[in-house]
Amino acid sequence: MSSDVVEHAAVGTSAAPARPMDRASGRRRLAGHAVIILSSVVMIYPLLWLATSSFKHDTEIFSSAQLLPHDWDFANYAEGWTELGVSFDVFFANSLFISLAAVIGNVLSCSLAAYAFARLNFRLRRFWFAVMLLTVMLPVHVTLVPQYTIFNRLGLVNTFYPLIVPQFLAVEAFFIFLLVQFIRGLPIELDEAARLDGCGPPRIFWHIILPLLRPALVTTAIFSFIWSYNNFFGQLIYLGDTQIYTVPLALRMFMDATGESSWGPLFAMSLLSLVPAFALFLGFQRWIVDGIATTGSKM
Repeated sequence: MSSDVVEHAAVGTSAAPARPMDRASGRRRLAGHAVIILSSVVMIYPLLWLATSSFKHDTEIFSSAQLLPHDWDFANYAEGWTELGVSFDVFFANSLFISLAAVIGNVLSCSLAAYAFARLNFRLRRFWFAVMLLTVMLPVHVTLVPQYTIFNRLGLVNTFYPLIVPQFLAVEAFFIFLLVQFIRGLPIELDEAARLDGCGPPRIFWHIILPLLRPALVTTAIFSFIWSYNNFFGQLIYLGDTQIYTVPLALRMFMDATGESSWGPLFAMSLLSLVPAFALFLGFQRWIVDGIATTGSKM
């Protein structure tokens, strides 16, 4: 008899209606998901419009509000690749060369500078670290004229050097700060144990610190690539020959002040120009999250 009572109670409990608080919580979650989905659609719509417009005729791009084209025009990609008189793979090669060089320069120089600020003791270390942080708030336009004057006197204007050399001199204070915070979170006992084994600062950095810096170094490399790849202003200032133009400068050449701009080929090449940055970001997304999260926890 007691078992029948227990079974009846269990059935009654399972059939009990949801409480008002549970219903209200479910509605809030549903509303939150709806807002997120709507926001995602709003944010991704310009990219979808760019992708579909790359398959439209120039006359249809701005005359029709329809997202999908009436007639799919794949010729925009072929025309855009060769329309500028120089094959677009040259521009991609130039951009990739500058971006990869910037990645190598920032990873090497910023990690060395960060190790010095985080682990080495030298005079006025805190002062110079504060000065380095102040450069983060310094607008790039303030140093543009002096830097251009230096490279012009050295005869390096209209070459890749002004876009590459500064990256090997640890000029990116943001990356130095990012790596400093990561190194400060590493146990100091590792350095002390290495010193007992006879290691000096160079060997400690190379064998102890550098392998543990991998998440922060990947974050530095990815942001260095994206920032250098999209650096339209700096490339516009220093590059003047079409043969050494990068992707951002090549895209600008599609714009004609007389109103005869080639919109279809422009959108087609713009879509292709997003592929390297998107592929890099999606491929190393986990490393970016780990690098930012672990660094932020030590600030």
